[in-house]
Amino acid sequence: MDKLIRRLEVKHEGGTIPDRWINNDIKPIESGRRTWGFWTFHNYWVLVQSNISSYMTGSSLIALGLTWWQAIIAIVVGNIIATLLVVLNSVPGAYYHLGFPVVNRYVWGMYGSTFVLWNRILLSVDGFQAWVGGECVYVCLQAIWPSIESRIPNHMPASTGMTTASFVAYIIFMVISMPVIYVRPHKLQYFFYVSAAVILVFEIVLLIWALATMGPSGFGATISSTASGTPGWNIAFGIISTIGSIAAGILNQNDYARFARRPRDAIYGQLFSFPVYAISCSVIGILVTAATQNRYGQALWNLPNLLSAIIEHGGSRSRAAAFFGGAALVVSQIGVNVPGNALSGGFDLAATFPKFINIRRGAYITALISVACNPWKLVNTATTFLAVLSSYSVFLGPMTGLMISSYFIVNRRRIKVDDLYLGSSGSIYWFTLGVNWRAIIAWVCGTAPSLPGFVAYVNPKITVPDGLMHLYYICFLVGLAISAFVYCALHFFFPARAVKNFVQTAPSPGTLMAESREKWDNRDERVHVFEIDATKL
Repeated sequence: MDKLIRRLEVKHEGGTIPDRWINNDIKPIESGRRTWGFWTFHNYWVLVQSNISSYMTGSSLIALGLTWWQAIIAIVVGNIIATLLVVLNSVPGAYYHLGFPVVNRYVWGMYGSTFVLWNRILLSVDGFQAWVGGECVYVCLQAIWPSIESRIPNHMPASTGMTTASFVAYIIFMVISMPVIYVRPHKLQYFFYVSAAVILVFEIVLLIWALATMGPSGFGATISSTASGTPGWNIAFGIISTIGSIAAGILNQNDYARFARRPRDAIYGQLFSFPVYAISCSVIGILVTAATQNRYGQALWNLPNLLSAIIEHGGSRSRAAAFFGGAALVVSQIGVNVPGNALSGGFDLAATFPKFINIRRGAYITALISVACNPWKLVNTATTFLAVLSSYSVFLGPMTGLMISSYFIVNRRRIKVDDLYLGSSGSIYWFTLGVNWRAIIAWVCGTAPSLPGFVAYVNPKITVPDGLMHLYYICFLVGLAISAFVYCALHFFFPARAVKNFVQTAPSPGTLMAESREKWDNRDERVHVFEIDATKL
């Protein structure tokens, strides 16, 4: 049994640092793995933002009751706010080369950070992106065999919302994603280049086709419809839903910013690409949905459904076009699902069980258990889709507020990196028994106001005052602001002495960052030289 346990252990750094707190995948990234330049971040956000989720967000806002121009306002404002937040929250990764799990140790405490990790792990295994990728595979199979449903008899009950054929397509997508999961994050640049080019070409071709073949029937009611409900609050809800669609990415962007060659590569790469491609893809979704509405008799907000309609109403040329469109979307979905879910879950699991799990093992575990979350339920209706996005905002907004305020205000950008890997009272981030109670109180304060409205939105049978519903409509920003304020106030009135003393006496942030990079780069080099010498003995 001891031999088996030792074989299951992953490669980790030895020395005086306990195995419980570090392995090679969660330590500060050394110079050899800092390979992401401006274009890597650019292409990364092309994939994350130019995908079916962004396309569906734009279309779903209209299903919510917004007009086309109100939806565009919500998309633009939401993505501008999200861009600022993702850049702010990725600064620790870009400068100190620390990942999301480690950053949260100075926010929540060494043990307290586990709460945030498990929340993020649960988001990683929701399986939504993988299921949509399976829908794209289904389109490819349908283009080859239009009678695929008869070729693969259905044995799934109607309550599942899927057929046996669609489930087979989902499994195929999972299988073809496995080789990409195996690639280490610092070696993903070439995959990003290829997949980003594929999806950009597809989007341009799709838009040109939709507009050029629209004919005299023109745009459908998607463009000309009037608003329903209260426009102002609906727009506000649309803004938060837009932010919510990428809230998980905002929260853990340090996992990828830490691979930056230079901090400015991460900052400028994200400032440019994040809003441009998110806004463009969502607007394309609105235009294509409107341009095809009269042709197919309904607003097909789910892009794979649109490609299926092209197959059903066209000939061999339409089938060929749909096949290549589906193939392009498969590449796109792999590009967003692997870093956004599988690898993110891998980072968090590696930090939770660093002695036995590295990024690869964690990513494969995340991919395998995502099947159990019934992702096909998320895409049945636009309302359900938006409810899921909004629920992310309720809980992740306060967490994001804690991370940003902790780094910039409480710690004043001064981080004692070595103590983030020390699991004892000797660490300044040990707080109280390994937990920073201030973070817990601040998170609860930021989350609680939005919960009544959230419950009422998910379950229409429950009614709450309009004020609480309106508070829920702006839950991400309200939760972020409240949690940040409470966290800073608690640290001001009830400071953690060890953290306060370090912040007051430490050198400038620039000096600390340079010292940390040099120390961990040299440490990695010493380990590498030792391994080479050992092979000669």
